[in-house]
Amino acid sequence: MNLQINNLRTKAIAVCLIPLFLLLIDIAFDNLGANRIQALHTRLGDWSLRFLCLTLAVTPVQIITKWRGLSDYRQILGLYAFFYGTLHVLAYLMIDHGLVWQMISIDIIESPYIWVGLLAYIIVLLLALTSSKWAKKLMGKNWKRLHRLIYIAAIAAVMHYFWQLKGNLAEPFFYSIIAFFLLGFRILVWIKNRQLNKIKVLDDRQTITLAEEQGKMPETIHNSTKH
Repeated sequence: MNLQINNLRTKAIAVCLIPLFLLLIDIAFDNLGANRIQALHTRLGDWSLRFLCLTLAVTPVQIITKWRGLSDYRQILGLYAFFYGTLHVLAYLMIDHGLVWQMISIDIIESPYIWVGLLAYIIVLLLALTSSKWAKKLMGKNWKRLHRLIYIAAIAAVMHYFWQLKGNLAEPFFYSIIAFFLLGFRILVWIKNRQLNKIKVLDDRQTITLAEEQGKMPETIHNSTKH
């Protein structure tokens, strides 16, 4: 059984590399179009955002389908969101600007869309660095608080996508719908769990009160029989 699970994880890791493989083929055969650098940026950024959305979709799919095994792949999807995001950043720094930091600094100052993109990448970087079981155990409750920032990363990534485009906005609009739907689903689950916790607390208090009243009744009867 463990061998089968490990085999599935290996296949999942390999499948997630297919977009990079196809991109390398297009680069090798010069199939990126007239603006190759822009196409490279877009392809890498798209796949980072797609894997981010897939990571966010794991919990809703688990809740709806009751398939708990999907959580084993959340870490893989999240790490690939970071992987393609890192390639997106490296392409910007090395290919677009040739690591000329003065040009990069000016571009960042003059292009506010880079700010939200940088915010998204920093969050994804922190999540990748703390994705191990060891980090989860070490951080305790703070681990969950940190990893909830993935929703902010998704919103910032969509804003980054919207802000930099000047033409067809259909694709970023599609991703924004997915991101906000997943965020809305999570908020509804949080509200439902909070209401259930309140009901549980009230039930526990009523049970304790009832137990205390029942505990006093025999004592009252015993005292009345004495008189």
